[in-house]
Amino acid sequence: MEKVLEFLKKAGVWYLATVDEEGNPQVRPFGAQNIFEGKLYIQTGLKKKVAKQMLAHPQIAISGMADGKWIRLNAEAVHDERIEAQQSMLDANPSLKSMYAAGDGNTAVFYLKNATAEICSFTAEPEVIRF
Repeated sequence: MEKVLEFLKKAGVWYLATVDEEGNPQVRPFGAQNIFEGKLYIQTGLKKKVAKQMLAHPQIAISGMADGKWIRLNAEAVHDERIEAQQSMLDANPSLKSMYAAGDGNTAVFYLKNATAEICSFTAEPEVIRF
């Protein structure tokens, strides 16, 4: 899981895919990630469509590139409403503090459960990481 965190940090911007209410895929750029209590977390605003989509259909996919490699990650997004989880995310990603605050009713953090990540390149076999 630490390797996945470092890969996403190095990518800077990675892409989150969700499913909307009609069953259509939706992809958008993200860039906030954190490990809290041994789980990999991502963050968004609870008022955004992406949060509503993850709450309704928690199966997600993430993809990003760094150093000539790419990651494909599939997981279940689990909403964690605890203030401590929100604060940990904000502390790890200080740029979010201009838009979000722990306990503000909008900050939403999700940890990734039953995750499988593949780090791939054109020159090596994929490295598979499950957590």
